[in-house]
Amino acid sequence: MEIGIYSFAETALDADGRQVDAGERTRRLIEEIELADRVGLDVYGVGEHHRADYAVSAPAIVLAAAAARTRRIRLTSAVTVLSSDDPVRVFQDFATLDLISGGRAEIMAGRGSFTESFPLFGQDLNDYDELFSEKLELLLQLRDSERITWRGRHRSAIEGRPVHPRPEQNPLPVWVAVGGTPTSVVRAARLGLPIALAIIGGAPARFRPVVELYRETLRRAGHDPAALPVSINSHGFIADDPKAAADLAFPPFAETMTRIGRERGWPPTTRGQFDAETAPHGALFVGSPEQIVEKILYQHEIFGHQRFLIQLTVGPMPHEQVLRAIELLGTEVAPAVRGALATESETTGG
Repeated sequence: MEIGIYSFAETALDADGRQVDAGERTRRLIEEIELADRVGLDVYGVGEHHRADYAVSAPAIVLAAAAARTRRIRLTSAVTVLSSDDPVRVFQDFATLDLISGGRAEIMAGRGSFTESFPLFGQDLNDYDELFSEKLELLLQLRDSERITWRGRHRSAIEGRPVHPRPEQNPLPVWVAVGGTPTSVVRAARLGLPIALAIIGGAPARFRPVVELYRETLRRAGHDPAALPVSINSHGFIADDPKAAADLAFPPFAETMTRIGRERGWPPTTRGQFDAETAPHGALFVGSPEQIVEKILYQHEIFGHQRFLIQLTVGPMPHEQVLRAIELLGTEVAPAVRGALATESETTGG
């Protein structure tokens, strides 16, 4: 199993809701990616947002800076809000990242959990679903063909134009980020694309039918499910002491989720809810390395997934504690998970 991290580069806000530390947060993010590479983690993802509470609106630029200071870790968006972007520019940005990194770039395409980018880039939210479908189709054509002829409803036509540079990887990996909507899962499967399933609340076992639907649709579409990985992406935090992990993670988690909840009509996040989600069968990966290992293996029994990504900083967290969490994930959690799965595979002959 590949194990890694994703971050939205959350920032502190002042009393008026203005962003106050974007520069420092971005520099610390690069440090976090460097450390993840040094301790042997497989993947680091950086999300795209266009709001004051997050520092990164251009993941490819941040990942390119990280590429120059890392050696082996794979670098992906988490996610690229493809619906409001130009697929040609997305492809060129990540092809360039792929060249800088020596073939370590990935695109995780999604519709996004926030909508600020749509009016910002002149897109109509009424076209939400159609925009993503059309632009994903164009992105896949761009990665498969150097010269493009294309027509659609939401972008000017392209008539036999070459698109450069070409990435080192052929094809450049494209994942689809899904939240459990069957339509999204079926679309990714029919296109033969791997999925990243976000599980950030509730009992993870309720998502088993989503993964089963994905793999069954792959088979029906003529794709080999064994060749197309599933990633589980979840919130969490790791510390040497499980109580310390929860006590550190809860305040920023609650502040962030409650603030977003006010926008969407959710109730405030309570400590009781948080603690329930950190239990062995809950969605949050908060605790000691041993507890995180146990929970990853539990979910692997449900999903049989090939990648696990954890968001360590749902809200602003102390930098030194984040670095320690990354160290624990790379030096204790990842080796234990890989060892357990290797032993299981040998035992079952898989």
